[in-house]
Amino acid sequence: MNKPGTIGMCAAALLALWFCGSKTFGVIIICAGDSITEEAYPRFLQQIFKKEGRRARVLNYGKSGHTTGEYLKFLRGRVAKVKAETPDLVLLQLGTNDVRIDGDRIGLPDFERNLREIVAIFRGCRNRGGGPTAVLLATIPPSPENTPHPFSRESARRVVEEINPAVRALAAELALPLVDNYALFAGAPELLSDVHPSPEGYRRLALNWRQALRPFLD
Repeated sequence: MNKPGTIGMCAAALLALWFCGSKTFGVIIICAGDSITEEAYPRFLQQIFKKEGRRARVLNYGKSGHTTGEYLKFLRGRVAKVKAETPDLVLLQLGTNDVRIDGDRIGLPDFERNLREIVAIFRGCRNRGGGPTAVLLATIPPSPENTPHPFSRESARRVVEEINPAVRALAAELALPLVDNYALFAGAPELLSDVHPSPEGYRRLALNWRQALRPFLD
């Protein structure tokens, strides 16, 4: 995981003060993404917080099968609802469906525009104290080359050469904390049966997010 930049560290410090004064009420976290989010890891993250004795609301805003374009459309129609959640943090991982080779394929320029607007919507939220919602941005896992249609070797290439570099660039530009979920799975390919993690993979993914949250919550 990359450490936040100077601006990101200042934001983390301010948010930490808010969280320390609000432990009675717990932390509110939105998990935003595609099926890799919707299927499991928010549940594992909620369990981690429960074991730690930390009060938390982990909201699953994953949408299975969504590209960044589809997710942006989904989010635009729910801005008021999302803001009403008063999230302290948003965990954002999108891009896996953008590298499909069927009609859902999203080119790099559109991916970059979509992701930027999605981040802007979430950054427009405020927590219960009126402070800014923190957005953590993640690289996406590898696309194994043996994954069946609608993924291919081209999908695997795009993850490495297009999608994740764009994610890293946006995180650097906006001083967002960057969570390297690509490295997690690249270093343990047995955790990916196809583009979706195994049960253990989802558990490890939740742990990776939890580690990234330490500057904000611990």
